[in-house]
Amino acid sequence: MHLRAPRLIATDLDGTLLRSDGVLSDRTRDALRAVEEAGIGVVFVTARPPRWVDALRADVGGHGAAICANGSAVYDVRERRVLLDRGMTPELVSELVEDLRRSVAGASFAVESIRGLAAEPAFGADEAPPWDAAPARDVTRTLEGSTFKLLVRSTRLGPVELLDNVHASLAERAIVADSGASGLAEITGPGVTKASTLAHWAAGHGVEPADVWAFGDAPNDLPMLAWAGESFAVANAYPAVRAAASWTCAANDDDGVAQQLEAALEALARHG
Repeated sequence: MHLRAPRLIATDLDGTLLRSDGVLSDRTRDALRAVEEAGIGVVFVTARPPRWVDALRADVGGHGAAICANGSAVYDVRERRVLLDRGMTPELVSELVEDLRRSVAGASFAVESIRGLAAEPAFGADEAPPWDAAPARDVTRTLEGSTFKLLVRSTRLGPVELLDNVHASLAERAIVADSGASGLAEITGPGVTKASTLAHWAAGHGVEPADVWAFGDAPNDLPMLAWAGESFAVANAYPAVRAAASWTCAANDDDGVAQQLEAALEALARHG
């Protein structure tokens, strides 16, 4: 495998960079530091909300930023502040919820913002502790400022049927993402994906798509993998993701991203 050396590594977290227990291994941490020392940038691109990347404060790149909530926010992890907000307005969220209540049988909702998660009772009924959502009888009554993600579950529809129904109801008014959590539809604003925000962030740092290596495992990573010059699916990725990526590396539990970064550094050392 001979690849053009990257200027930027863009990687998903859960199921990709992190092991199945949610931990960043020592080997992966060392590889991230080594590529940064070699002058290659690293940015995390995740479905996680900002507060769920705070634990990785020591491991973000020299810029300190992570792209969170499927592209709805660029978050300065060290300073704990939002650098770019691409969230939805209260008016849009209320409109979407109203339509989905009519069209998706057994729907319940949660909303994610910089303030945290607010969820209706049925949404979190099967969640094991710790459950960090603020209770809300109707999430539209909690809206204030920007909503990063609108989350939908159903007590009556299966996972595939849920996603199909949500897609059909929203048409082009918002983006529906599948981050790999069964029975959950994640909704962001129109045009807001991991790829679109990564493209904005990369352009601001003078990086072209051809200079980016992207890593992922789930359907919500597909636009990012298509945008990047080189795309890698971890071996544990969804079949559709492996089929779409340019390359497949080892699984997350085998430090697949780290292995690929180590190989890139070895190639740089050989060729200068």
